[in-house]
Formats: sequence, C-alpha cells, structure tokens
Amino acid sequence: MKTRTKTQPRKARLDTATVVQAAVELIEAEGLEALSLGRLARELAVQTPSLYNHIDGLPGLQRELALMSTRDLGAAMGNAAIGKSGVEAVLALAEAYRAYVKDHYGLYMTGLRSSGLQTPIDVELQTAQERVVQIALAVVGSFDLHGEAALHAVRGLRSIVHGFATLEVADGFGLPLDCDESFQQLIKMFITGLQQTS
Repeated sequence: MKTRTKTQPRKARLDTATVVQAAVELIEAEGLEALSLGRLARELAVQTPSLYNHIDGLPGLQRELALMSTRDLGAAMGNAAIGKSGVEAVLALAEAYRAYVKDHYGLYMTGLRSSGLQTPIDVELQTAQERVVQIALAVVGSFDLHGEAALHAVRGLRSIVHGFATLEVADGFGLPLDCDESFQQLIKMFITGLQQTS
C-alpha cells in the first residue's frame, strides 16, 4: 500500500470526475476500507451533502469506481495481448493483470466486488466486464479452446493471477525467493495444462 503524505484538504470545483478521482486517490493510498462519503467530503473540503449532486450516494460512487477499474483492467490486458498469441499472449496478459492488481489494489477490489448479481442489470458495467472476459477468451482461444473449455481456462487463469498478486500485496510470500520467477513458473505450468487440454 502506498504511503499517503499529509496534505491540506483541497477545495475543488466539483464534478463527477473530480469526486471519483479523489476516491481513487484515497483508496489507493489507504485502502478500500478508508472510503466513506464523510471522509471523501473532508478530502475535497466540502460538506457531505454536496457530493450527492455528483454521485448517487456511496453505492453510486462504488459503481463509478468499479466501472473505472474494469475498464482500466480491460485496457491493460488488451494492450498487453494485442498482436500476440499462444504462450506469448498468455504470459503478457498474466503479467499485465498481475501488475494492475499490485499497482491499483484498492481500485481493483471495487471492480471485483461488483462482479456479482447486479439488480437491475448495469449494462455499462456489464459491457466492460464482458470485454475483459472476451480478451481472455481470445488468448486461450489460440490454444484451440472454445466454449465451456475456454471459459474454464479463463477462470483458472484469473484465479491464479488474482491469488498470486493479492498474496504479494499482503506480503504473503515470506521466503527470500524471487516472486517474478515463481510467477513465471506458475504461468508456464498453466500453459502446459492448456497445451495438453487442446
């Protein structure tokens, strides 16, 4: 987690983008648990009710953060995998996913928490989530995996990268062993499994 330097609350001309960006800075500095409308209002040097002119309460803010996170993750994955296929594509996508989790953990978690059932369906957020899945499906598709087999592979890859990266964020690897090398070996084992399945 990044160290947050103490600054005076800022008086900003509020709009939705300003409120969301302030929330991003707060959670990336102090963690998702630090986010509340009261705390955010203090950061922006406004009264809490002023935030409601720009977001639909805390659920609305969480939705905006989830949308940003999902779009950013999709962009990172897409940029990493573009023009690649097979082993190279899986390695690139996995490294991009891992880097995003480590660099933007608080924001990443807002996207993760939004992945459950949305009532009513949030079409914009669902579209962003589907793009992430489609990028991963295209990557495993280069191993001639399709349909349910491809979806199982995507779930497996997501679980591996999420688990490894979140353990890194939590300083969960205590041994003096290179985490980059461990991650590379883990992904290569996964790729071997894809090759044997296809």
